[in-house]
Amino acid sequence: MNSNQCSATAQRTYTVEQVAEILGVSIRKAYYLCEGTKEFKVIRLGRRCLRIHKESFDNWLDGVDGAS
Repeated sequence: MNSNQCSATAQRTYTVEQVAEILGVSIRKAYYLCEGTKEFKVIRLGRRCLRIHKESFDNWLDGVDGAS
């Protein structure tokens, strides 16, 4: 049962810092991308606090069409 709880609480979002690292760009460029995109889901938690929906970002990065 404990292993099920761990998989249920798996990370479902990325931080902007994580996105910057994945893309190999600066944090400023990652913020710019996240603030202007409609290609993946971005959740705003404050003025500059963003969380990026992991699955939609991964699909965008892999070139997967969101409609499929």
